[in-house]
Amino acid sequence: MDNVKILYTNKLLKIVLIAFIGSIALTISAKLKIPFYPVPMTMQTFVVLFIGIAFGYKIAVATITLYLVEGILGLPVFSNSPEKGVGLVYFTGPTMGYLIGFLFAAFFAGYFNMKKNLLLVLIKLIISVSFIYFFGLLSLGILIGWDKPIFKLGALPFLYAEVFKILLLGLLTKYIVKLRKFI
Repeated sequence: MDNVKILYTNKLLKIVLIAFIGSIALTISAKLKIPFYPVPMTMQTFVVLFIGIAFGYKIAVATITLYLVEGILGLPVFSNSPEKGVGLVYFTGPTMGYLIGFLFAAFFAGYFNMKKNLLLVLIKLIISVSFIYFFGLLSLGILIGWDKPIFKLGALPFLYAEVFKILLLGLLTKYIVKLRKFI
């Protein structure tokens, strides 16, 4: 009985450590940015999908949740924090929908079987990242008004970079997915 408890505790500690490392990677990727208005271009979508592929959907969602909680509690983990505010005030700003979309993107990137051919992997990555843009554009439209060019402001400037990130992830996926055996 004690061995089972020790194994469970070790597995739980390992998951917490992995989630913490993932949240650090997301924070770093948030700070690597090209400023755009109202949403900056970062490497976060790459890292979110990477986390999903590498960690699997359960640990990926836990990692993204940890990251979001850290930011909501006031840690400067988000892209424009602390310059543009911290905590719940920042979270409920123009990037809120994108941040919520991270949960869905990581889930699907971790849930989909990424061991098929490259074309199927690319399609699954596009579906996964689409959740970030769906929730991001929805939130942006609600926040700044539907009379504004929402797609032009919140998606169009990022599409070329997104295609590059997805292609890179697609090419690396067969290697990234192997990280799961260490978790």
